[in-house]
Amino acid sequence: MTAELVRGQNHTLPQTRLEIRVSAGTPVIAGATLGDERGTVRGAERIAHPGAPQLPGLEVSQQAAADHRLAVDLEALPAEVHRVTVLLALPVGVGGPVRFGAVPAPFVAVTGLDGTEIATFTLTGLDAESAVSALELYRRQGAWKVRAVGQGYAAGLAEMLADQGVADAAALAGSIQEAVTGGLARSVAPPPPRTPEGDRVRQANGPADHRRPSASPATPAAQPPEPLTDPAPPGPPPAAGGPINYAHPRRQHVAPPSPPPTAPPAQPGQAAQPVAGDATGWSMDERLYNQTWGMFEDLARAVAAYRSAVDFAESRMSQELDHALSDPRNRIGGAGDHARAQARAKRDELTARAREALDRDLGQLAAEAAVVEPALPAAYAGWGNPVWHAHRIPMEIPMALRIGDLHLPERTDLRIPLLVRLPLERGMWVDSGRTASEAAALMDSDRLRRLAMETAVAHAARLLAVYPPGEFAVHVIDAAGAAAGPLAPLVEAGVLAGPPAAGPGGVSSVLAHLTRRVDLVQMAVRAGAADSLPPDLDTAEQLLVVNDFPHGFDDRAVTQLRYLADEGPSVGVHLLMVADREDATAYGPVLDPLWRSLLRITPVADNHLADPWVGHAWTYEPLAIPPGSRVLEQVLTAVAAARRAAGR
Repeated sequence: MTAELVRGQNHTLPQTRLEIRVSAGTPVIAGATLGDERGTVRGAERIAHPGAPQLPGLEVSQQAAADHRLAVDLEALPAEVHRVTVLLALPVGVGGPVRFGAVPAPFVAVTGLDGTEIATFTLTGLDAESAVSALELYRRQGAWKVRAVGQGYAAGLAEMLADQGVADAAALAGSIQEAVTGGLARSVAPPPPRTPEGDRVRQANGPADHRRPSASPATPAAQPPEPLTDPAPPGPPPAAGGPINYAHPRRQHVAPPSPPPTAPPAQPGQAAQPVAGDATGWSMDERLYNQTWGMFEDLARAVAAYRSAVDFAESRMSQELDHALSDPRNRIGGAGDHARAQARAKRDELTARAREALDRDLGQLAAEAAVVEPALPAAYAGWGNPVWHAHRIPMEIPMALRIGDLHLPERTDLRIPLLVRLPLERGMWVDSGRTASEAAALMDSDRLRRLAMETAVAHAARLLAVYPPGEFAVHVIDAAGAAAGPLAPLVEAGVLAGPPAAGPGGVSSVLAHLTRRVDLVQMAVRAGAADSLPPDLDTAEQLLVVNDFPHGFDDRAVTQLRYLADEGPSVGVHLLMVADREDATAYGPVLDPLWRSLLRITPVADNHLADPWVGHAWTYEPLAIPPGSRVLEQVLTAVAAARRAAGR
């Protein structure tokens, strides 16, 4: 039976191999410290954090995420360690919340190897704190217990580490935050959190919760790749004296209805047949969006469980071999060989069982993907989907746009559509550098630059095609005029806001125009005088495509571009840059905030994106137009015709 702890309460732990699961609703840093009998932490080498995720008997996530799994083997801890303190902290300098009082109350669960909950703790009552000691595992008279702590620190991670006796806590906290910032800059943002009524429900032979239990206590050692975040949906009005409610006053505050069942119930012992749109939502598009993100999360967690089980099996084999061979008598004769064979057999058995569970999950997800992909609307569909050939320019903006596919090495043919919410909250950067990936390193640099620009043009065309006529405008800066070929479809269709800008004068003119628009709209919004905008100001969403940055940009132009990246998205001005970051090194670290503010994508396959749940390194595949297809020209022709018909 699960013990639901309150602050200060403790509970005996029935086993020593554990997993600590954290669910925070927003990206947080999760770590742990190893203390002595008094709780004092003797140096940075006793702290597991994203920059140093592994210690003997302890492993934590390598980046900030909304959900974490921390692996703990109490028997493998150093003998002098008597206390393991689990800490949570909010990332700083990334534009996210700065206090726990502004986010959902974090939930922490201590589970066994099979995912069974032993004790849980919800950290309520937090306000100005930006770091918190969530709970601690401590040794008392030879037995281990867990205690709910919930001690918050308004001064953040540095104050919390200093409170545990860590020397030079401020410098260590800074290095941890720096490591996390690099990971968040490459990360895919999660969709809005779902209400209990809106949770994805799997009709399978498992628990109703779509989060599958882990097969082992180990957390996958994810690379620090690049998370996807959308605005949280409006909730019910807050209680008097509570935080401000930013929900739209006419938006309903109840969960959308569940979709009607369209497939017969599963027979005992069999999984239900997958159905497109079996998530909740107000429309089929919203249901498909939620279902796609549910598949993304399910695949991330299933692979995390498998990798955890494999890591655990390898670790167990190593420990058993060390123990067996520590006895000199086992080093002669056949005893040593027998011990090795037994350890390897146990490892192979655990790995095989984990792979069997993974294959079952992958098979279910592949069957679901096979029915979901053909049902996707144009905004969510790949270029090869027939829906594009019958596409009509919509009268409403869709929820999201597909910008590529993601897959993991455990099954490369299982592709998850990468959907980003509209309007865009974050600009994009198409990396044209040869160091972007192995595939890019093998490609001619000129070919790679052209391919990067073609990728940017395809993204611009998709945005134009899914917005109502006249509600989206595209500007292009091609300072050297090197992208005439890739830009031809946009130019010939006449869908650009003006000719591609070339030379210093063209760069200056376009940047001045868009900077003026941002300034005027911001002033109008702050003054509550939207009706006073100049009649010549285009209120449509604006996209600026920049080719071969920073060629043709002086210091003033670079400053304006950074301003557009920071302030533009909130008032409908977005960046789509094609650049090799190495080319901008002459500007030094001044452009680092610019790169971090953009979602990096590549014109070729590259495993640089991270999911927001467990931080796997996912391989990103750009959307490819089928060879010989003229779907891009057809789509742009339809955009131009719809604009003429609407008098735009």
